[in-house]
Amino acid sequence: MDYEDPYESLPPTSTPTTHMLAGSAAGVLEHSVMYPVDCVKTRMQSLVPDPKADYRSVLDAFNTIIRHEGMLRTMKGAPIVVLGAGPAHAFYFACYEFLKKNLSGGKQGNHLAHGLAGSVATLLHDSVMVPVDVVKQRMQMFNSPYTTCRMCARTILKQEGMFAFYRSYTTQLTMNIPFQSVHFMTYEFMQDWLNQGRNYNPVTHVVSGGAAGAVAATVTMPLDVCKTLLNTQERCTRTHASYINGMVSAFRTVYEFQGVRGFFKGLTARVIFQMPATAISWSVYEGFKYIITKKQSVEDALPKRLSIGSAASASSHTK
Repeated sequence: MDYEDPYESLPPTSTPTTHMLAGSAAGVLEHSVMYPVDCVKTRMQSLVPDPKADYRSVLDAFNTIIRHEGMLRTMKGAPIVVLGAGPAHAFYFACYEFLKKNLSGGKQGNHLAHGLAGSVATLLHDSVMVPVDVVKQRMQMFNSPYTTCRMCARTILKQEGMFAFYRSYTTQLTMNIPFQSVHFMTYEFMQDWLNQGRNYNPVTHVVSGGAAGAVAATVTMPLDVCKTLLNTQERCTRTHASYINGMVSAFRTVYEFQGVRGFFKGLTARVIFQMPATAISWSVYEGFKYIITKKQSVEDALPKRLSIGSAASASSHTK
């Protein structure tokens, strides 16, 4: 198919602000709804978890946290994620739409262009979300000494410096570039399969988004474990240096403590998080696009109707 689809590319008058608003709404909803599962994932990836923990499954881990620490504990650190997800996803989707349109020429089926657009968009997204993840994951850890996100951020800045907020940036990019490439390519492939006409169809957006999240999460799981370690800096793992710096050091530490299986701890939780999270994100984003497109179509049709009506009226007067 080499035609330009009006819904898929959005109206010509749409602006980056449109994409940013849609992306911001999608990001906030995605992270807010799925935050408790994200907390469970972080706990399951911990090299030294709660000694009373029963983390054999996602449900066991969730029940353990609630039983010993209360339901609100699964939402600790959520405020900073909500605050960061808005601008991060705004830049992310705006950049993706711009590059997707220019690299593919507005035509369907060019999944390489989709993957490349997603990879570049990740650079903007992660520049905002990496510091947010550092604070969030330290708040999520068992026996975290921090009571608020502000207290956590101030303590990190004072004790470890600004670099601590970007210690995992390289690993995050190493993970997220392939993650987003696989994510967008899978999503667009599923849309080609389920929704060839690229019409607004919530069911196909949910299914495609869920599949994209599951595939991308599985492929990049070892890197996510290393990212968590770099963000949390669990003190008991610092056997060779004051801090664990860099991807190689993180990989070595995880392997020393838990072997190969350590790189896949929390995989089920991550897939359970990513499937509905990406489904929610794409559904909200595509829904926002659809509303904007329909509104623009109505606004474009109105002058035509008025001109036709005026012409008909003039013709009747002439007669």
